[in-house]
Amino acid sequence: MSRYVVARVADIPPGTRKLVEVKKHPVAVFNINGEFHALFDRCPHQGGSLCSGLVTGLLTAPRPGQVEYSRKGEFIRCPWHGWEFDIRTGKSKCDPGQFYTRAYEAGVASGASAIEGRYAAETLPVVVEDDYVVVEV
Repeated sequence: MSRYVVARVADIPPGTRKLVEVKKHPVAVFNINGEFHALFDRCPHQGGSLCSGLVTGLLTAPRPGQVEYSRKGEFIRCPWHGWEFDIRTGKSKCDPGQFYTRAYEAGVASGASAIEGRYAAETLPVVVEDDYVVVEV
């Protein structure tokens, strides 16, 4: 697996997202309360951009007449046909065993630097000036 710097932490504040390109693949990076998650930016249904979809939560009905809203900001809805996916896992809300979009490992690394126009996490000792968001592909 390779690791790629895709943004500074400050570029993706909590509750926001950013569309990036990693090895010519569109990747949507989300910040959920300080935790970073990354998904392949194509809905498996017909290829809509998940990054441009509505971020929502989980609506459940434990019994008739009772509705509960939880996990606010943890689901993304495809803007084309409304398919919804868990941002943390990439799995469909309706049928997680069959429908999903690829989820990538994402996290924060200190002291990353650019290499010839391509961004990669630096593993040698470096001076830490900022924190960067790193996606592992």
